[in-house]
Amino acid sequence: MTTTTTRTARIEARISPELLATVKRAAELQGRSVSDFVVTATAEAAQKIVAETEMMRLSREASEQVAELLINPPQPTKALKEAFAARRRLIRD
Repeated sequence: MTTTTTRTARIEARISPELLATVKRAAELQGRSVSDFVVTATAEAAQKIVAETEMMRLSREASEQVAELLINPPQPTKALKEAFAARRRLIRD
């Protein structure tokens, strides 16, 4: 399945000649143009960073604690009851 993407945005970066040689070699090894290699590598890195930042990972023990609290929530504390009362007063007024 082939998808067509219109590329209209442009970015520029200054890199060392050594890094450029490495990027050219990597692109060549994958049979890609330098531009395609850089775009693909950048997209993969960006998606990974966004996913890692937006995803919360819990240990097994922490996951079990969260599940237990969702299934059997504790009784509201005095402070929580007061906070809800204050919220009701703010919304009502």
